Amino acid sequence: MRNAKARILVVEDDAALLGGLLDVLVFNGYDAMGVEDGGQGLSKGVDDQFDLILLDVMMPTIDGFSICKEIRKKKPGQGIIIITAKGAEDDIVTGFKAGADDYITKPFSLREVMVRVEAVLRRSGKSPGDEKVDCMGILFDGKNLKARAGKDSVELTRREMDIIIYLFRNQDRIVSKKELLTKVWHYADADIETRTVDIHMLKLRKKIAVLIGDKPLIETVRGEGYRLLSE
Repeated sequence: MRNAKARILVVEDDAALLGGLLDVLVFNGYDAMGVEDGGQGLSKGVDDQFDLILLDVMMPTIDGFSICKEIRKKKPGQGIIIITAKGAEDDIVTGFKAGADDYITKPFSLREVMVRVEAVLRRSGKSPGDEKVDCMGILFDGKNLKARAGKDSVELTRREMDIIIYLFRNQDRIVSKKELLTKVWHYADADIETRTVDIHMLKLRKKIAVLIGDKPLIETVRGEGYRLLSE
């Protein structure tokens, strides 16, 4: 179970693209909804509360730039990413002038979408690490930095919680130390020699052991990295 803190609105008139974006956002733990009309997107963006809005530039009724400008006037702190055609440099410049935080150019990879979404949310103080996840009988509360199993609980540091959340969201694969340094620690150079990941993992495992004993939760794959185990 994953209960994402961040709510995301996608305003996109291409039904197939809209569906794909919603699927990947929901899969990654976000509360996402979409609309296919610019006017409806503006109404939703102004009247409802969203942590991030993805706006296509070319929209029926009202274009993405106009929507961006109006929402920015009403909500100066609103996170906004515009979606534009490949090579449309003028659109990117116009989007930033309208108040967009970032942009995505079509065609794009789903990985690129998530990188940009997470970056804007992080700058807005809505890191995915604020969510709650339930794994192996432990409820990890990212907002309050606590892990609870039954009547027992332990406090986690922000870094420890971010590790758990990131591994949870990528539990279908092995996550390397380099990736953790890039995505969790935000190191610009993830090739530097450091034992920080090993040390954090050791401390995190000790805390988890308080809750579930010797039952493994984080598997070390020798020479590859780490993987969160499922029940």
